[in-house]
Amino acid sequence: MDPLRVGIIGTGRKKERRDAQGYFMAYEHGQAWQEIDGCQIVACADIVEENARAFADAHGFTATYHDYREMLDKERLDAVSICTWPHLHQPMALDAVQAGVKVIHCEKPMADTWRGAVQMARAAKDAGAQLTFNHQRRYGRPFLLARELIEAGEIGEVQRFECEFGNIYDTGTHFIDMLSFYLGDRARGKWVLAQLDYCREDKVFGAHCENQQLLMFEYENGVFGFVYGGAPGGKRPLGVVNRIIGTEGMIDVGAGHGPHEAIRWRKLGERDWRQPDTHGESIHGPGFIQRAIRDAVECWREGRKCQLDAENALVATEIIFGAYESSRRRGRVDFPLDEAVGNPLREMVESGDLKPGTPEA
Repeated sequence: MDPLRVGIIGTGRKKERRDAQGYFMAYEHGQAWQEIDGCQIVACADIVEENARAFADAHGFTATYHDYREMLDKERLDAVSICTWPHLHQPMALDAVQAGVKVIHCEKPMADTWRGAVQMARAAKDAGAQLTFNHQRRYGRPFLLARELIEAGEIGEVQRFECEFGNIYDTGTHFIDMLSFYLGDRARGKWVLAQLDYCREDKVFGAHCENQQLLMFEYENGVFGFVYGGAPGGKRPLGVVNRIIGTEGMIDVGAGHGPHEAIRWRKLGERDWRQPDTHGESIHGPGFIQRAIRDAVECWREGRKCQLDAENALVATEIIFGAYESSRRRGRVDFPLDEAVGNPLREMVESGDLKPGTPEA
């Protein structure tokens, strides 16, 4: 078996601390690719030459590029990781597909518009390429334990989900995606009803994010979802990132950041929580990204669908952009979401319909 020639698009700079300007995810991807037999990182591209050279030095190769399109043209790549800001995901994925790359692993969120997310997914499918997104928590033990409890019938029939996090676009893409994961990726959204607050400008990786959000949606199988985003003052009305409520019990995921707070559950009528062993894993890791990229490669080699693929990622992405569209319309949005929809939040800000400046409570 010939080794996969891997390229990294967007190395970034490895800083001492992660922040809203960068998480140096390329280094996480780089480590993951290096740990997989039959994969070889041969080139990288970054608009900052110094960053590209530092990444190449750290991973043992020499080919660096300022323009990723030149890298795609010259290096005959089999696989790429796209580790750039969201507004670049769509054009870079389309260029990789056009260049004949067959394994494309992209950071989340999918794209900065609904239209772009649909276009990149369709282009990859038409070209026979595997396009996956780094919703790596699907490989984390706390989340896997939650799905195992559901599938074992421990909480009966799932009735609704509740979620809480900072914003629905950057953070929410993970935890709304997890709701699809708990359902075994067997249901798409049916409709969404939402409202948001944008009292101050908030950009994460260059993308506008709401300050506070409340939304309700339903899946095609009748399961409901409630999302609370960005409560002012750092308050947490729910206190967990995912709550799964069934006819016979309830599961909480992410009551805190440590392993002992990662998952708890109880049967209906029980007073005390049960806490499964997460083997030291929190809702953030370790090892999730390595498992995700390894599975993406194995799925490609074995010709099976990857749970990280664009089709699954579109489910959460549709809910997110549908929520923004609901806020714009001031009404319910039924799915499928019109493919012409862009980014309603950004468009409302740019048009002046949303004006930062109202003090938070």
